[in-house]
Amino acid sequence: MLGLADRGLTRLVSWVAQGLLWSAVAAGFYQVLARFVLESPSAWSEAWTRASIIWAVMLGVALAFRQGAMLGVDLLHNLLAPRRARVLEHVVLLIVVGFLGFLVWIGADMTWRVRFQTTPSLGVSISWIYLSIPVGATLALFAALAYWAEGPRRLHIETV
Repeated sequence: MLGLADRGLTRLVSWVAQGLLWSAVAAGFYQVLARFVLESPSAWSEAWTRASIIWAVMLGVALAFRQGAMLGVDLLHNLLAPRRARVLEHVVLLIVVGFLGFLVWIGADMTWRVRFQTTPSLGVSISWIYLSIPVGATLALFAALAYWAEGPRRLHIETV
């Protein structure tokens, strides 16, 4: 049951992040078209592009953490025996979880502080943009813990 919920949430977050990226591309394209072809710059498209990219990045962090793409100490990890390498993974996870917990806390505080400010071009509270910080960090925190709970496995990332 938890696996189904995990896959469903991961899929939902992925679709939302992809949709936000596509909307940022469309709004950016419209901004260029409006400014240089129509010679009538759009007021909302730049703010929407920025906001949607911020949200997409924060959601993307959670997706990356769910796949195990956390801060890694590959050189040290590869030099250690398997048992000590697992201890290193636990230490890295504790640091990541601590940082994400701090990000949730400070992001929620920032979101609360700016709740009465509005974005002039979009006409909405800027707190909707700031909300991406605690939401993304919370999702990333749960994603990192879910990845860790699955047990040891190496994420193979090509390095150049």
